[in-house]
Amino acid sequence: MKIAIVGAGIIGVTTAWELACDGHEVHVFDRRSAAAEESSFANAGVVAPGYVTPWAAPGMRMKVLRSLLSSHGAIKLRWPLSGRDVGFMRAWQRACRLETYLANRARMQRLAFYSRQRLHGIVAAREFVYERSDGYLVLLRGKREKKLVRPGLEVLRQAGAVFREIDADEARRIEPALSPDTDLAGAIHLPDDEVGNCRQFAMLLKREAEALGAQFFFDCDIAPLARAAPRSLSLAAGSPALEFDAVIVCAGVASAALLAPLGVRVPLAPVYGYSISASIREPLNAPRSAVMDERFKVAISRMGLRVRVAGSAELGGRPGELHPGAVQTLYKVLHDWFPAAAQIESGGVQQWKGARPMLPDGPPVIGPSGVPGVWLNLGHGSSGWALSCGSARVLADMVAGREAEIDLEGLGLERLLPGA
Repeated sequence: MKIAIVGAGIIGVTTAWELACDGHEVHVFDRRSAAAEESSFANAGVVAPGYVTPWAAPGMRMKVLRSLLSSHGAIKLRWPLSGRDVGFMRAWQRACRLETYLANRARMQRLAFYSRQRLHGIVAAREFVYERSDGYLVLLRGKREKKLVRPGLEVLRQAGAVFREIDADEARRIEPALSPDTDLAGAIHLPDDEVGNCRQFAMLLKREAEALGAQFFFDCDIAPLARAAPRSLSLAAGSPALEFDAVIVCAGVASAALLAPLGVRVPLAPVYGYSISASIREPLNAPRSAVMDERFKVAISRMGLRVRVAGSAELGGRPGELHPGAVQTLYKVLHDWFPAAAQIESGGVQQWKGARPMLPDGPPVIGPSGVPGVWLNLGHGSSGWALSCGSARVLADMVAGREAEIDLEGLGLERLLPGA
């Protein structure tokens, strides 16, 4: 088939690769000037399937309230809040029910473990070399964190994740550069998890997809799909329409506007995350892989010759506006754990804010839109990198009419319909 993909982030690129592997004629369109320029650009890079869970969970409303009142809280509301943001919060609260959370957690983790398997298969088969390292350490500053992490450990057990509860001494043996001046009550070590440069992987896979015949077109702002011809694409600025056998929407937050004329309502909202990246000053003072500060929900990852610090969840505000408080939290956590790791005085720090395309209840939507020939692969939120390879293979199997290798219950658009 002749297939168009709208969006060339990590989801769009992996989808293009899988469809090209199946022999389709693939055309990918993106409004940016290169692949992986938005949510995939400078994220934390952590692939930890056991930690891929919905934000909509029992007890989260009180956690969010406490975070809003804390100067270094992980979750913030910013002005202005749009009607979309308010609707998202209402739907999110409804999804915090225990039975809803358990079902969505199972869906996300099933997809996450499958996706990691697919990622490793691609890397081995294509012999990819990119910035990555093995192991993930969740740092617990005190007794409060050790208590709060207990439910999460049960989630890891149920998911079949490999992990160990370790004391501070062993944590420092795994990550010798951890500062001795910051209190550390213990840690959770996940040796099978990893950190990798999402954008580098996307660029490598894009090249492989192109070798199979996939074509990528950038600086193409695609107009909303037309009800009269939903499998046709044209530029928002005006252009002749191009006809396709199928259109796959992987355009992140912009997907909702693309689909609206078709009557396909997807309650996506941008939940912004922040990161800072800086060159390593001294390798022995930098992390070996990735750590997560459980109190502040900030990850510190090694990206080759750089350190990346990523965190925050910000709803509302303006896309291009970096809030000083959010950035300052990243610097604080980096200084607490690896004070001599990065060259931050020279002014060479890359600051980034990216929109995570979130759905209120957690899992992405993968599959048919209800409009013939229009397919969806969107709403992966903060877990896009961890879910990308599996999501792409699942969608490719659907397009081909093949049975998927995992249970797809609850990953379709019908999950979000009223009364579902």
